[in-house]
Amino acid sequence: MRLSELKDAGRSPDLPLNISLADAAGSAELQLLSLLRVLPGQRYVGAGIWRGKPVLAKLLVGSSAARHFQRELEGARLLAAQGLTTPLLLADGLREGEGGWLLFEFLENAVSLADAWAEVEALPPLADEQHLVLGEALTAVAQMHAKGLWQDDLHLDNLLRHNGQLYLIDGAGIKAETLGQPLSRQQVLQNLGVLFAQLPKRLEPFIEELLVHYLLANAEHALPLETLQKQIDKVRSWRLKDYLDKAGRECTLFSVERGPSGLRSIRRNEVVAMLPVLEQADTLIDQGHLYKTGGAASVAKVEVNGRPLVLKRYNIKNTAHWFKRFWRPSRAWHSWIEGHRLEFLGIATPKPLAVQELRFMGLRSRAYLVTEYADGPDLLACFAPYVESGEVPEEQLQALQHLLAQLIHERISHGDMKGHNLFWQDGQWSLIDLDAMCHHATQMSFAQAFARDRARLLRNWPAGSALYKRLDECLPKLAD
Repeated sequence: MRLSELKDAGRSPDLPLNISLADAAGSAELQLLSLLRVLPGQRYVGAGIWRGKPVLAKLLVGSSAARHFQRELEGARLLAAQGLTTPLLLADGLREGEGGWLLFEFLENAVSLADAWAEVEALPPLADEQHLVLGEALTAVAQMHAKGLWQDDLHLDNLLRHNGQLYLIDGAGIKAETLGQPLSRQQVLQNLGVLFAQLPKRLEPFIEELLVHYLLANAEHALPLETLQKQIDKVRSWRLKDYLDKAGRECTLFSVERGPSGLRSIRRNEVVAMLPVLEQADTLIDQGHLYKTGGAASVAKVEVNGRPLVLKRYNIKNTAHWFKRFWRPSRAWHSWIEGHRLEFLGIATPKPLAVQELRFMGLRSRAYLVTEYADGPDLLACFAPYVESGEVPEEQLQALQHLLAQLIHERISHGDMKGHNLFWQDGQWSLIDLDAMCHHATQMSFAQAFARDRARLLRNWPAGSALYKRLDECLPKLAD
């Protein structure tokens, strides 16, 4: 295969592929054995064999190939020239009309810090194992900054553990200020903001402690926490907007199909599992354990290949109801987006897996939402023994306080805080039924909505009960 033919190979070309490449030593074939990352029609990154050696291949095709090739090449050379640990560039080339390619030494059994972090992320905040991973990352970033470089697209996937060393990869994002001179404080704070914004918000109280790792490797600047926090908030806000946009378009994270007959979005790693669920959704609901049926929505617990799921169908009750619904995003789509908002912000909710809107000539009708199943008891069941005494378990009370504090911080109202919509799971309260959830642009509109949420939460119990009074005293309020 010629390199230029890759641009028409789609997201999942048949492997292995033999691609003809040429360098100063002459022509040879790259045998591409696996793909690690694909941007269809533009970039293919994978492992292969070149002249008998295992390599990591970056293949760049399409109209922007030359520009992307130069960025990759310049970044790789900058890292190497400054003596930073980075994979050796073995060969590269750019041919007009074909594309560009870079072949790096292959780091056998290398583990990205993103994978290392995934293994410890669920531990209590800043457990020793987490400290180790983040300390490695901050040390590597500090060493890069001390040489006048920064990674524009800084994330833990761009740091690889291999044979006791940490390698910096992805030259396309490498930028330089003054080579060999430490970065300016402003650029340091901006870059660290990018890194910290990708970590769970529950780690924010530990930022000062984590910065010690950075300062031990690069103490050129004082790093004021307030300024850094503003940068983190700015980057996180941008990342949230970008993530919610991706939930509705074809990309690496989501498989999305739009057309006159419908809209379907599925987490890409769930496509194989979710397609059959959506195709037989009505049958699964009829055969499942029904929580709610008829009216505006039907909700059922279903089991697919031994996996419990919640499948929700948003019904069209009659013609008048259809006229109210066809012109605006369905409640399934709204719940899909809000579920991802909560997940991004670290607020517990069953993971949204797939959504589908059925349409006729582009006009919406029924819609479906699939989420993971929350298997814990709900708020009413948990607090039922304490209505008269008010002595609820401290762990559950603190978790409820924390949930409301999170919603206040993010200016999010739920819209229906009845007890059946909060489930106790993994030591925290998980929110379900996100149809009426709203992120408020102003504090004024949020204050009114939060007051309604809080009042609805308290109405789960008699107003004169000890539990009602205890919660009214303890739960967060907004200042008048």
